[in-house]
Amino acid sequence: MTSSHPMKARKKYGQHFLQAAWADRLIDALAPQASDHFLEIGPGPGVLTTRLARRVAHLTAVEIDRDMVAALLPGAPPNVTIVPADILAFDIAALTVASPLRVAGNLPYNLSSPILFRLLAAHRTTGRIPDATVMLQREVAERIEAPPGTRDYGVLSVLVQLHADVRRLLTLPPGAFRPAPKVHSAVVRLAFRPPAVLVRDERRFEAMVRSMFTQRRKMLGNALEPFAATCAASAGEALRRAGIDPTRRPETLQLAEIARLADAFDPVD
Repeated sequence: MTSSHPMKARKKYGQHFLQAAWADRLIDALAPQASDHFLEIGPGPGVLTTRLARRVAHLTAVEIDRDMVAALLPGAPPNVTIVPADILAFDIAALTVASPLRVAGNLPYNLSSPILFRLLAAHRTTGRIPDATVMLQREVAERIEAPPGTRDYGVLSVLVQLHADVRRLLTLPPGAFRPAPKVHSAVVRLAFRPPAVLVRDERRFEAMVRSMFTQRRKMLGNALEPFAATCAASAGEALRRAGIDPTRRPETLQLAEIARLADAFDPVD
């Protein structure tokens, strides 16, 4: 199903096309099953699409580039649905109605975080996305994996790790793609599960995390002030109720501590 005519990568879509040998390695890492239903994000010329289609029950490939869609459609097998759409506007949850949905994709570097948050939202809504295996810029993968107390630990680490176990599967050199990017890439699997810790209000949890990590160089007593103001609450009082030292910095907090701190801003507590 790969296009018979070489397609030119478009910079505006952040396109870098995976080479065949690396697509084979990715298929091995995915370990697709004959009963699987997959969503592929950004199939491009179809090098991964072709390989997945042979191994699974159904594959929905969402591609924003209309020229790529036109090239892929003529050779698409019956178990492949190619959708011309922006994944950030696409209803991922709707695909889970008939069957659980596994996800694979070579994500554009400039959109990887928003796409990951869309996948997290679809998982939270449906509980029917077992995993997502995605290619990312290596630095983004390091942020997803980062443990507390490290430089890379931040919003992406916390929000992903709340809902998924993270495992690095492959590290890819620039030569794994055409055109070759200027950076290394990594393949990461997110195995979705119930939250690692319970929070009373996940929207408040996320808002607090996003706010305090914009002040990550400050001590918590100060870093939390902007968020506390939006809640008409006291950062110092919330820290006291959560039993957390206000002189610590955001990146030192474990998930359980962040959850406890978010709950401490609960007005009914």
